[in-house]
Amino acid sequence: MTESAELPREEIAARLAQSVGRLNRRIRADSELTPGQVSALATIVRCGPIRPGDLARVERVAAPTITRLLADLETRGLVARTSDPDDGRSFFVTGTDTGAEAILRARTERAERVLTVFDELDEEQIAQIAGALDALDVAAGLTLDQNSPA
Repeated sequence: MTESAELPREEIAARLAQSVGRLNRRIRADSELTPGQVSALATIVRCGPIRPGDLARVERVAAPTITRLLADLETRGLVARTSDPDDGRSFFVTGTDTGAEAILRARTERAERVLTVFDELDEEQIAQIAGALDALDVAAGLTLDQNSPA
C-alpha cells in the first residue's frame, strides 16, 4: 500500500483540492478565456442550441452568472442567439465557428501546458496520474458518453 493510500480521507481531500487548484492556475495562466467561459462554451458547442436556463443547470451556476457569461461570449462572437419559435420571450444560444475554434485552441493550449508540467515529473509519477484519471473523471462528473471538451 502506498503512503497516500494510507492517508485519512480528509487529508486526501484537502491535498487534492490544493493540488487541483494550483495545477489549474498553472494550466490556465494567460488563457484567452476563463475556465467558466471555456466550460460553458464547450457545453454550448457540444449540445447545440440550448436555453440559458438549461445551460445554467448543466454548468451548475446561477442564472445571473450565465447571463453575464453569455453576454461576454456573445460580444466576442463566440456564441449567437436565436429566437425560440415556441416562445418569443425566450432564446437559444448556439456556438459560432469562432467559438468552436476557441474551444479547440483552449484544449490545445491546456494540453501543452500540462505537458510542460509533465516535464517536471518522472515516468512513475506520470503513470500514477494516468492511473487516477478514471476516478478523477467520475469525481468531476464526466462519463464516457459525456466528456466535456472543456
